[in-house]
Amino acid sequence: MSSFLNKAGTAVEAGEGVWPIRRRRILDWLVNETRGERFIDNILVEMCEKLLAAGVPVARATLHFRTNHPQWIGARILWKEGLAEAKINTFAYGVENTPEFLKSPVNAIHQGAEEVRKQLEDTADGDEDSFYQELRDDGLTEYIAWPLEHTFGKRHVATFSSSRPGGFTSEHVDFLRDLLPALTLVSEIRLKNIMARTLLQTYVGPHASEQILSGVTTRGSGATVGAAIMICDLRDFTAISDLWPRDDVIHLLNDYFDAMSDPIERYGGEILKFMGDGLLAIFPLSKDTACHDLLQAIREGQALMAQLNQQYAGNGREPLRYGVGVHVGDVMYGNIGSRRRLDFTVIGPAVNVASRLETLTKEVKRPVLLSRAFVEMAGCAKDMDSLGTFPLRGLGEPVDVFAFPERAAAA
Repeated sequence: MSSFLNKAGTAVEAGEGVWPIRRRRILDWLVNETRGERFIDNILVEMCEKLLAAGVPVARATLHFRTNHPQWIGARILWKEGLAEAKINTFAYGVENTPEFLKSPVNAIHQGAEEVRKQLEDTADGDEDSFYQELRDDGLTEYIAWPLEHTFGKRHVATFSSSRPGGFTSEHVDFLRDLLPALTLVSEIRLKNIMARTLLQTYVGPHASEQILSGVTTRGSGATVGAAIMICDLRDFTAISDLWPRDDVIHLLNDYFDAMSDPIERYGGEILKFMGDGLLAIFPLSKDTACHDLLQAIREGQALMAQLNQQYAGNGREPLRYGVGVHVGDVMYGNIGSRRRLDFTVIGPAVNVASRLETLTKEVKRPVLLSRAFVEMAGCAKDMDSLGTFPLRGLGEPVDVFAFPERAAAA
């Protein structure tokens, strides 16, 4: 029977359910000395290096996590002996239904297995699994997978492989098993941090998420910032939503938002919110090219919308039409809402002007309208059509309005 050291340093026999089987330096390191390391992939690399130094013949190790991400169902962190950094691979939704995953040891763990262990030197069982054959081709001799049981029943996976002839000894396996509870706690903390950041970035954007994570969480907290403001809205959406099947409407909205949103984010803009069939985005003036970036984002969005409308025309559908209002000015950027429910957004007269310009696109039949203030700051007057001066509802002074040239798609 194995033994461990109690607090007094005395060897004690390990009974059922006793942990750790034996206290080791690497276990103390995991529990007490990793709090300053933010990323679990770095912890995995250092842990494996310490295992090798302690005589445990680990040649490959992986951590598999299910994630709450709009694009990826999960991620694998892979370390191999000799690598200074771990490799991170993400997996799209749908991979869980592929034949390769369904017969994988990771899926077996997700389905409830407490251990998957494979002696790779023994091929007498006729195993032809491509995954295990890949491990053999890499010179590995044994593979073990165990669950990492996070809270609320969230099950993730840790695996270890050896290239030692004969694989791991029973002492090696005891050593690795002793690490699992501590590795579970350490990985859950890092995964929760990643998930919190991912969820905030998904729902409020990258800059707002950083503000919230840094402690800007009280009502009224925020700052006044200069920004180029863009408000976009889809035309005839009420009629479409009344006539089209629900799933088709959702698919249409996603197509439209992909076309308009991807260029905004690519050029450094921040989408603060989706409002039904519209969106509000800002390009902070702290970046010298903010106005130019906004114009480039609109142009690329128009090109993507044209491609989308070609696809729709091929399916016998009417083209999607939209309106965009653009202005520049100071906005209040921060938390607004009730005591318990807050929205991180921008407000102010500059936002109102952009909104009124977007509404005006319906009247003047031009898809993109810009204020003189924006055009002058962007230095793009020669590239735009001047439409004259228009009174805007709720605003005291009329606004000089410019439009993208006529060659742009009709609103």
